[in-house]
Amino acid sequence: MYKRLVWYMCPLFIQQLRSRFSVYHRKDMFSLRQAIVTAFLMGTSIASAEAWYGTATWYQPSGRDSACGAPSQNSDLVVALPPSLYANGANCWKHLGIINSDNGAWVDAVVADLCPDCEGNHIDLSSGAFSKLGTLATGVIDVTWYYE
Repeated sequence: MYKRLVWYMCPLFIQQLRSRFSVYHRKDMFSLRQAIVTAFLMGTSIASAEAWYGTATWYQPSGRDSACGAPSQNSDLVVALPPSLYANGANCWKHLGIINSDNGAWVDAVVADLCPDCEGNHIDLSSGAFSKLGTLATGVIDVTWYYE
């Protein structure tokens, strides 16, 4: 008799549990939805950093003092900006994420120099940085870059 009562009451008990916890479950789902939307919006604002499209060439710093005041070696991952973006040294030592538009290769380079002959969005990479994106024989590549 006891077993029959348990089996009879069990579905009612489960139904009561479901109704009680479904309220909490709905609240949790609402909170989860809020968290997902918030994370998405925050991620969107972070990911919307300004991207620059242009060309990149390469040069050899060869240990000379750069416009930012420190020597750079050919193997260093450094970049020289055109005068309009160099901004009298305001961008010195900032990191740039640079992506080869053709093959997707990526390098993190540091602004260390001025490229007086570069115009617009043309940047000049050290041979070390350029070789991370493509072969030096290529000479000029299309790139997308952004401040990190």
